Parts: sequence; structure tokens; C-alpha cells
Amino acid sequence: MQHLQAQITQASAAHPKPDARLVYGTAGFRTKATLLESTCFRIGLIGALRSMSLGGQVVGLMVTASHNPEADNGVKMVDPHGEMLEAAWEPVCTKLANASTPDELLAELDAIVQQFHISLDVRPRVVYGWDTRPSSPSLVGAIVDGLQVFSTDTIEGGLLTTPQLHYLVLALNTAGTAESYGEPSEAGYYDKLAKAFLAATDGLPAPPPLVVDCANGVGSKALEGLTKYVPNVRLPLILLRTDTAAQGQLNNGCGADFVKTQQRLPNGYAEEGQVKQNELLCSFDGDADRIVFYYLNGPASDAKSFHLLDGDKIASLAADYLSELVKKAGLNIKLGCVQTAYANGASTQYLEQRVPVSCTPTGVKHLHHEAAKYEIGVYFEANGHGTVLFSPEAHKALSSAQPSSDEAKDALMRLKNMAELINQTVGDAVSDMLMVLAILAARRWGPEQWNAAYTDLPNKLLKVQVPDRTVFKTTDAERRLTSPAGLQDKINELVAQVPQGRSFVRPSGTEDCVRVYAEAATPEDTEKLAKGVAELVEKA
Repeated sequence: MQHLQAQITQASAAHPKPDARLVYGTAGFRTKATLLESTCFRIGLIGALRSMSLGGQVVGLMVTASHNPEADNGVKMVDPHGEMLEAAWEPVCTKLANASTPDELLAELDAIVQQFHISLDVRPRVVYGWDTRPSSPSLVGAIVDGLQVFSTDTIEGGLLTTPQLHYLVLALNTAGTAESYGEPSEAGYYDKLAKAFLAATDGLPAPPPLVVDCANGVGSKALEGLTKYVPNVRLPLILLRTDTAAQGQLNNGCGADFVKTQQRLPNGYAEEGQVKQNELLCSFDGDADRIVFYYLNGPASDAKSFHLLDGDKIASLAADYLSELVKKAGLNIKLGCVQTAYANGASTQYLEQRVPVSCTPTGVKHLHHEAAKYEIGVYFEANGHGTVLFSPEAHKALSSAQPSSDEAKDALMRLKNMAELINQTVGDAVSDMLMVLAILAARRWGPEQWNAAYTDLPNKLLKVQVPDRTVFKTTDAERRLTSPAGLQDKINELVAQVPQGRSFVRPSGTEDCVRVYAEAATPEDTEKLAKGVAELVEKA
């Protein structure tokens, strides 16, 4: 490392550190774009070191802030199998980002090399991409400066959705092997999804036109790319909110997070006449790793006409359909579903009658890790982020199965197509959209039949500002408090006062506040419970 000290110090001086402390969390670094330049330079350094620590395998760097406002941005690292960065490296990223002097920066880099026994003779390889935010190109420039310090072999992915970058990482690392995931290019991504979707829906009725809210983000580019590989008659899409150039429009009054939290149509939809009753619509978020569906069964002016089909509904649809195929194919495969405490109680009850269900703390890394314990693991957060993992054992069972009937043969073929169609690396709005359309086509269902599987319990999510969120400590997958002392008992008393009551409190992972979730049999009881628990938190 000594021979690089002058080069690192000089390059670092071009990207001075602001007076702000950043933390690498589940979503990587995420904050105001104006604070990120030095962090992006340093994540370039770490990206190269991470690749070297893995013998030169390709790792990924993605510049995005997902569903956040346009003024924010972020950067995260992707490990060689397309999964999120190994947890042991998260504090390493945080330490390096916050090193305040050139000497501290060099000392931290030395510590990384020692801690992970990195040979600097290994040639690192890194693929990087970015979303449509105006701040992204300059931040990418800082990343490249960091990568060049270690003479990294770089692959410019360009303007991508986050799931496309995850796909590229896995495809690059498995290219030319028996485990090849697909052609390591954006075209390869479209080709893989298109072939799997066309196979999965072969002989089935074409879906009605699907209105897609692209959140004025990079998802519109991905869908435009996909439509070149799938005939319009097989996948009729109406793309809205596709203006990636207009300033301030990303995730503004549209997108998956807006629709989920506001429980209503994107702004302007009703006035523009974009909605027909009982037709399916969906919304992506800004980097296309989340999706929620919805429909109206009455006039757009009536709030009660709006029906949300969120991550819980997607998980229930997928788990139910895939478990049915496993049974019909005569396979001995363990399929399970993973949720967080935010999952609606009605969805948990529905799933528990059909498949094993696990609950984990909030955060995709927890869900993904738990889902990997099943041979087929379905996981979705209520916000619409999720996927289905097929383990090596599941793939082996699918390839070696000898179906004993035409029904078993058909079920096996559909399972194989689903394993190809569903992005195995991360939640992917495009892949998840195609999965849902394929399942609805196979079942001859419209949105009303899908929604009728179970009725969500009324629920409420509140943010309570507190002086110090760290005093709130949880257990049992964040469903119960251990601190402050006595608060959980008081919450239990309130929960017991309402039919089908449930409530939990957890500190936010990203803001200095506490989140209160409540559900009950009626909207009135839900409101009462949420308000009562929030008051307890304020007094704690």
C-alpha cells in the first residue's frame, strides 16, 4: 500500500470530505447528493479492495437512492452472486467514508488490507451503473477515480435499474461456467426475462393492457428495452410517468412508495382518464426494485374504490401458486415464505394455512438470508420489494424430475419457467411484474379475484419523533420491546382492548424517529390503537 500513498492522497484531495457523518446501511450510503462525492471516491477504493479480497471476482457499485426524492442520491456495493454486500464489510465502508484526514484515510485502507488478508497483486474487477438522477454522473466520476487508484478492470454498465446491475454482477461471474446465469449484458437481461415470460404464458390468454407508473425513473428505459423482445400482443403495456429529464419529477406524486403510503392513485391519473374500472395497474419506484399493484372497482373520485395489491398480496399469490405447482409436479421440495412484522396479519394467517412462514427483522438482507434456508423461498416486504429464491437443491430437483402424468409434466415446465423468470439476485420490479402477470394468466384471474384471496386488516403506520431512538430496543423479529422498561406491557394492554389488535414499535433505521404500526378489525379501532401507542412512545 505504501507505493500508492501519494496517489491516494492526491486523488482524495480532489474529492474533499464534507462535515457530515455517513453510515453504510441496508441500502448502502444514502443522503443528500451534495454530501456524497468523497464517499463515492472512497467506495471506489473499497470496491476494488473487495474484489481483490475475493480473488478478482466482479463486484458491483450502483449509484441510486431508489424511492427517495430527486435531491438525494446514494451508492451501494453488490457482491459476486448479485447479493448485497457481506455484513462484515458494512462498518468498514462506514469507517473509510468518515476518515477525516489523509493520514486517517491511509490508515483505514491499511487496516482493511490487513483485516481481510488482501493481496494487492490481484487485479480487481468492478462493474458500475447509475440511475437517472441529475447528480449521478458526477458521483460516478468520483467512483471511477477511486477504482483507478488500484488499476481496476472496470465495466461501465451505464444507465441501469438496480436489479439490472445485480444481474450483471452474477452473469459476469458465472459466464462460461455450468452455472451461467445469462448473457452478461443489458440485452442478455431482456432476452432471459422475455424467453421465460413467453414460455411461462405459452398457450394462455394474453393479459389486458397494464398501466405502469414508472415514477419518472429508469424503469421506463428498462420496460422500453424489454418490449423489443416481447410482442406487444403478448405483453401490452401503457407506460406513464416516464419523464426522466424533467427536473424534480422523480418519485414526485407517483411511484411505488407514494402509492403504498398514500393508498391512492398517482397524482393526475384520474384527471387524465388513465384508469378503467377493474383493470390492473402498477407502480415502480425510482430504481425499479419495488413494485405495487392496484385497481379501482368504482369511480376514481371515491377513495373506497381504490384497492392496493402490495408486497403481502404479491407474496401470497406467488407462494400459493408455486406450492400448488410443486404438489402437482409431485416434487418433494420445501417451500416457505418470509415476512417482517409489517406484513398484514390477514396475509400471515392466509399463508400459514398453506406454507411455512418465517418472520425476520426489517431489512431485505434479513429476509433474503432467511428465504435462502428454504428450497424455494418467497420473500416480499409490504412495500413491494422482494423475490423468490430457488436453491441449488430446487434446481437439481427440477432438472432430474420424472413427471408421472401430463398434469405433472405441465406443472414441472411452469416451475422451470418461473425459476428463469424471477430474478434470483434481488427484488426486481420488471421481473416481479412479469411473474404476477404469468400467474394471473395461468389462473385466469383479474385483480378482483386476486384481491379476494383474503381481506387486509385495517392498518396504520405512524412516525413519532423522539429525542433518542436508540433507547428503543426490540426482540422477537422487532415485534416486542425490551426497552424502555415497562412500555411493552402498556402496549399489550391497549392491544387487548380491540378485536384482532396488533401493534409494535421499532426505531427507524434511517431517521431519528420511532415507527408505530397498528392493525385491528375496524378502521376506527386501528386509529384508536395507533394513536394510543404513539402517545405511550411520546411519554416514554
